[in-house]
Amino acid sequence: MDNFEKVEKLKEKTNVTYEEAKRALENSDWDILEAMIYLEQNGKVHGPEHTSFSTQFEKKTVDMESEPEDKETFGDAIKRFCSWCIRWINKGNNNSFCVEQDNHEIFRVPITLLVVMLFFAFWVVLPLMVVGLFFNMRYHFAGPDIVSVDINKAMDNVADAAESIKNEFNQTSNTQDR
Repeated sequence: MDNFEKVEKLKEKTNVTYEEAKRALENSDWDILEAMIYLEQNGKVHGPEHTSFSTQFEKKTVDMESEPEDKETFGDAIKRFCSWCIRWINKGNNNSFCVEQDNHEIFRVPITLLVVMLFFAFWVVLPLMVVGLFFNMRYHFAGPDIVSVDINKAMDNVADAAESIKNEFNQTSNTQDR
């Protein structure tokens, strides 16, 4: 390493000017370590606050808390998933599925209960709902979190279609009886 490279290296490591680094190296016979000590003694750089040396082998331990903050663990993912589930269950409990007949509410169940019933008794609940359409029952969702009324319009359209099928069946039945 030539003298120019030594000056650049000392300047880079100690954050002093080019002239100060060159003067320190000249005063220490171009020895970088001696030049660093010279700069420390003259107050140009500050030495380490605490140093310790040992000849013993020191086994490194992995500190779980020293992992980077942005790295997500499996436990964090599970917590996020659980909080997402709880948020949706609360929304389902705060909103209701309503069953009406002739503009009178027959009963109202939380959406969470409806989903559980559909999951475990799909082949019972769904046919009962379809049969209910032919007995003038109408279904809709209500609650503070029900923003879109499109699903309620769709449910009204299904109820109207069931009503028109029932009326056509009754008219066909009446004309055949005559």
